[in-house]
Amino acid sequence: MTDLKLFNSLTREIEPFVPVHEGEARVYTCGPTVYNYPHIGNMRAYVFADVLGRTLSYKGYKLTHIINITDVGHLTDDADEGEDKMEKMAAEKAQSIWDIAQHYTEAYWADVKALNIRQPAKWSVATDYIDEMIEFAKSIADKHCYELESGLYFDVSTVADYGRLARAVTEDGEGRIESVEGKRNAADFAIWRKTPAGEKRQMEWDSPWGKGAPGWHLECSVMGEKLLGFPFDIHTGGIDHREIHHPNEIAQNQAFCGCGSLDVATHSGAKIWMHNNFLVERSGKMSKSSGEFLRLQLLVDKGYHPLAYRMMCLQAHYRSELEFSWDGLEAALTRLKRMVMAAGRLSDAPSQPLAQHPKFAETLAKFDAAISDDLSTPIALTALEDALAVKKVDAGIKRAVVEHMDAVLGLGLFDLTRKELRIRPKTAAITAEEIEDALTRRNAARAEKDFATSDAIRDELAAKGVEVMDGDPLGWEWKL
Repeated sequence: MTDLKLFNSLTREIEPFVPVHEGEARVYTCGPTVYNYPHIGNMRAYVFADVLGRTLSYKGYKLTHIINITDVGHLTDDADEGEDKMEKMAAEKAQSIWDIAQHYTEAYWADVKALNIRQPAKWSVATDYIDEMIEFAKSIADKHCYELESGLYFDVSTVADYGRLARAVTEDGEGRIESVEGKRNAADFAIWRKTPAGEKRQMEWDSPWGKGAPGWHLECSVMGEKLLGFPFDIHTGGIDHREIHHPNEIAQNQAFCGCGSLDVATHSGAKIWMHNNFLVERSGKMSKSSGEFLRLQLLVDKGYHPLAYRMMCLQAHYRSELEFSWDGLEAALTRLKRMVMAAGRLSDAPSQPLAQHPKFAETLAKFDAAISDDLSTPIALTALEDALAVKKVDAGIKRAVVEHMDAVLGLGLFDLTRKELRIRPKTAAITAEEIEDALTRRNAARAEKDFATSDAIRDELAAKGVEVMDGDPLGWEWKL
């Protein structure tokens, strides 16, 4: 196999992956704040992290992957201002914050399953680690923090190279963090927020700095250290985390470890920091504040299988912006259908031990080189298609090669059927059974050369939104 190389956001360089602990790979992924449903842009981050984890497993590493669930402390503005997102949603819904967290956590997990994202070693829930957060904050408070009426603040001037990850910090931090009276530096941030006098939060705990709740940044430092140990191998998240959340997390890690300059990457708490780019949607429906936003369920409601969206993500490199469009999703679904049909022809063949069959040597090398080159999934997909296209070869060996590649890409080609990929849109006025019955009658009419009846049935279906796809090379009889 080719050595794995990954882009490190901290150094802005492609680097060979050399594990901190031989034979192991320890990965932490910033998970969702469970105050609302995740939109499809959020889910791109977890498809990326899943491919990374699958690649590390494929390379033979013992993987320990942690994804956190943020159920407290994340404010309505990532720049450390506004209300707690969880408290705000609980007030709007007039529900318990615990019920809100449970509902949206389960909704997120449903999307994880639908996208064939593997389960991590642990889902770490922030409120399970409050005692550890308080101890962590106590250990750095004397040298790195100061107390204000509103909470305990981290002084960013006490660590070396604050903001290096973002590469966008002005000398005074202006424009990045809210202006709080008494702050020493504009970029200083709260690691413990006191409950204001006269108020009571649904989630609050006693601490040396008064009753309150931890800051969002503190949570990830604590859970990363507790579950993986500093330094661990890789920290992932969306590119939006690169600007504020992760620089603040790194500062806390440096303080906790007594570390120096970020010229040594492990001083950040992780050896490699990786970020996926944005999913861009031109109509403005990627923002949850818009009310109606693009959820995975909306794609399903419109007749698209969730794995068509996974395919769409894989077609772009994770560090590239990906533009979402319905036409693009349709094309991704068509590509997935072709692969599923090709894999289906191998479904009865017993998988053979993966062997360097001469017809597959070049294709396997192409795949390995692509996935080893900072997870170049677009090229890896073409290698998978190359393997599916090979003719006059033992079906069992071919299946083994396809399974080998699909284990990394996670499309689940041998777990899907053509029928499962054809989803009836929620708004459709006709059931799949009714469509199949009409097509059976139509095929009978065509066999008897009764084209008038055949055309009438086609027109009847068209009036109900069903496109009969005669002669379609994919072999699909209809589409809604």
